[in-house]
Amino acid sequence: MSPPAGALVLFSGGQDSATCLAWALKRFDRVETVGFDYGQRHRIELDVRGTVREAIVATSPVWRERLGADRVLDLTVLGQVSRSALTSDLPPALRDDGLPATFVPGRNLIFLTMAAIVAEQRGLKHIVTGVCETDYSGYPDCRDDTIKALQAAINLGMQSRLVLHTPLMWIDKTQTWELTATLGGAPLVEALRWETHSCYAGDRCTRNTWGFGCGVCDACKLRAVGWTRFAALQEQRVVGTPHY
Repeated sequence: MSPPAGALVLFSGGQDSATCLAWALKRFDRVETVGFDYGQRHRIELDVRGTVREAIVATSPVWRERLGADRVLDLTVLGQVSRSALTSDLPPALRDDGLPATFVPGRNLIFLTMAAIVAEQRGLKHIVTGVCETDYSGYPDCRDDTIKALQAAINLGMQSRLVLHTPLMWIDKTQTWELTATLGGAPLVEALRWETHSCYAGDRCTRNTWGFGCGVCDACKLRAVGWTRFAALQEQRVVGTPHY
C-alpha cells in the first residue's frame, strides 16, 4: 500500500523537528519543510537546517526521493512584538505568571497558521510539528488541547481538511531518541545527535555526549537527560544480548 499524500513539516533544525521530519518521510510520499525566522537569538538553528536535512536523507535513498522543497518564512515581527528570553536580552528565569521566560507568546499559533497557508497552497494535506506536553518547558501552545483547537479553527477559517500531526506529543526525550532509532537505526541517531541544534544559547562550540550546546539552558537539560537514559537503555540491551 502506498503512503498517503504529501506532508509539510515544521522544521527548525532541532532534535524534535528533525525526528518529525524522519517520521514524515517514513509515512508520506512527498514531504516539504518550512522554517521560521522570528528574530530568535539562537538563530544558529536556521544555519544548520540544510545540513540536518541532508544528513537525514543520506540515511535512506527512499527518503531522499521523497524530500521536497524547503522554505524559511520571515516572521521577525513576532520577535518585535513579544519580549522573550529567546528574542531579547532577558534572563532565563520564570515570569510572574509562572511560565518560562523563553516562552514566545503565540509562536506556535502563528507558525501553524502560516504552515497551513503554505500547505494549502502546495496541495499538502498533512502538517507535522514537534510540539510535546510530556517532557517540555511548560509552554501552553505545545499542549494537545491547543493543537486540536487550532486544527479546528484553521479548517473552519480556510474551509480545508488539513490534519495536524504531533508524533512527539505523548513521549519524553528518551522515547524521542528511541523513536529515532526505530525510524532509521544508528545512522539516523548519530545524524541527529551531532547535526541538530536545540540549545537556546546558540552554543555550537561546546561538544557534549548528547550533541552541541551550553548544557545549562532548559533545551540542553532536557536533551541531556533524554540522551543519558537512552544510552543507558542501549547499553543494557547490548549487555543483555545472549552470545552463542
